[in-house]
Amino acid sequence: MKKVAGYIERNSMLYVTGVEYGDYTMNHVLGCAHGCNYPCYAYLQKKRFGVVKNYEEWKKPYLVSNTLELLDKEIPKLKDRITSVQLCFTTDPFMYGYDEISDMSIAAIRKLNEAGIKCTVLTKGVLPTELAELSSDNEYGITLVSFDAEFRKKMEPHSSPYPKRLHALRELHEKGCKTWVSIEPYPTPNLVEQDLQKLLRKVSFVDKIIFGRTNYNPTVSAYPDHKHFYNEKAAEVIQFCDSRNIAYHIKEKTITN
Repeated sequence: MKKVAGYIERNSMLYVTGVEYGDYTMNHVLGCAHGCNYPCYAYLQKKRFGVVKNYEEWKKPYLVSNTLELLDKEIPKLKDRITSVQLCFTTDPFMYGYDEISDMSIAAIRKLNEAGIKCTVLTKGVLPTELAELSSDNEYGITLVSFDAEFRKKMEPHSSPYPKRLHALRELHEKGCKTWVSIEPYPTPNLVEQDLQKLLRKVSFVDKIIFGRTNYNPTVSAYPDHKHFYNEKAAEVIQFCDSRNIAYHIKEKTITN
């Protein structure tokens, strides 16, 4: 088990996301040990506003120690406005190897569920099977953009191996949980050569698929006709989902003219 770098306190926890498919969210960890090199939008934002100085600092996660106390204060005030709470947009609730973060995430989800609030989870870690004991309204997702192990080591160096995260997702599905997968940021062939259809078939048991392009990466922009590439891949996702009655969402600016 890995240990967090330390503990911090915050003044608030729940806030409106402003993201196209979100509602409310919470980020009870500062930083993320996965060290994604796509690059990571959350890191870029935190660096821009001076919260962290560099990637090495970002990869040392700090747990918000008063997370549950803040939820106790905020849930009664906000529960009538909230459709769902996403864990998380600027960190990972099940950071690979960090049991303390995972335990806090489960406790937070349980507290929100007890107030009748649905939670939506997204991770590059391993989803615990005990999540199946919580609300049946919850939705559990993983980010999965490839099955190439070398690509993962290069782009998501400290995240969970792809087969492990997919296996955990399938276990939750088999226990009756709602499951989804985020195929974002999907790489262009100059980053990794792969067959999107193979990836889609491996996740065909899920209830929903979200697909999006890679942003903020000059290698992608340098790929010839990258706009056509993403239009073509988005169409593949739509056709695949329609043929299997899987819900889908194509992220903004993935399809272009």
